[in-house]
Amino acid sequence: MQIFTVSLFGHRRVHDYAEIEQQLHFLVYDLISNHEFVEFLVGRDGEFDQLAASTIRKVKRNVFDANSSLIWVQPYKKAEYNHDPKAYDDYYDVVELCDASAKAHPKAAIQLRNRSMVDRSELCIFYVEHPHGGAWETLKYAEKQNKRITLLNTTDSPFD
Repeated sequence: MQIFTVSLFGHRRVHDYAEIEQQLHFLVYDLISNHEFVEFLVGRDGEFDQLAASTIRKVKRNVFDANSSLIWVQPYKKAEYNHDPKAYDDYYDVVELCDASAKAHPKAAIQLRNRSMVDRSELCIFYVEHPHGGAWETLKYAEKQNKRITLLNTTDSPFD
């Protein structure tokens, strides 16, 4: 089976939620429809991550569930997961701990996890509205790695 891996990254806050959700819906639908199997790698560190995960789940539920997997990649063991692992195991198809970041200082761990996700992906989807922060740094890293990149934009975005 051919696996196509997609990572999703975005700023902590989402300004035009409905517009970004619609763009994600069409992208996820297209990916699931045109690939034998798709792995979607997400974090759980802000509004965008939660929007991405919920949109992927909706498309999987409404279109086709058997040829994709929603994977939460933790940068380190998260207290929220340790408190109620069953809830997260039920929500995500897979919950994994990133080896590259698990033993790093917490301030460095998320960027290390993000780079690991980029490295294993054929496509990286970004919601970036300003040139700073973790999503921006990860976008710059993905560009240096010559990854295929899709940018989600709102009408208010300062980027073209």
